[in-house]
Amino acid sequence: MKLEKDREKLIEHIRREISDERVLNAMARVRRELFIPSTSRHLAYEDRPLPIGEGQTISQPFIVALMTQALELVGTEKVLELGTGSGYQAAILAELAREVITLERLQKLANKARRTLKKLAYTNVQVHLASRTLGWRAEAPYDAIMVTAAAPRVPKELIDQLVIGGRLVIPVGSRWEQDLLQVIKQKEGYTAKNLTPCRFVPLIGEEAWSEE
Repeated sequence: MKLEKDREKLIEHIRREISDERVLNAMARVRRELFIPSTSRHLAYEDRPLPIGEGQTISQPFIVALMTQALELVGTEKVLELGTGSGYQAAILAELAREVITLERLQKLANKARRTLKKLAYTNVQVHLASRTLGWRAEAPYDAIMVTAAAPRVPKELIDQLVIGGRLVIPVGSRWEQDLLQVIKQKEGYTAKNLTPCRFVPLIGEEAWSEE
């Protein structure tokens, strides 16, 4: 009961900045405590990132909501996510889109997220192990792409995997601080809108950062 009340309080807190009711309703349905280690579950509905193992974190709920809202989903889309982590963001996306392809470079996290999402009956999500090449061309093009790790620049490889008019939400900047961008693909090039300063772990791969 306490976690349910905490979840309701968190949604009301996020509502001050997030206007998309579909996003808020999805976050109200997905139980964040199921995607974090049991030792941290009492903190599940605090508006902050939490460790999930392997040196990775589950994002701050406000950032999850902001990034999801920026994808402008209506329910018919095929969405690509880079950085599965615990699978929480993928579950939110699965509530809002037709199909979700999510990529994780760490095998342990990919396996655990796959088990969690299957247990929760998210049949419209595929979890794959990421390669050095960004994205997943086998299922392209995508209506929307979300990247939950930071790149030094907007990767052309991901723009190429979007439909015209498709949205890419990605943190761009240094390894330590970035700006969260909403990028919209045009017939020629793209437009970019700065949403907020942020701090994410580095995106590893071609057109991104090396592991060093």
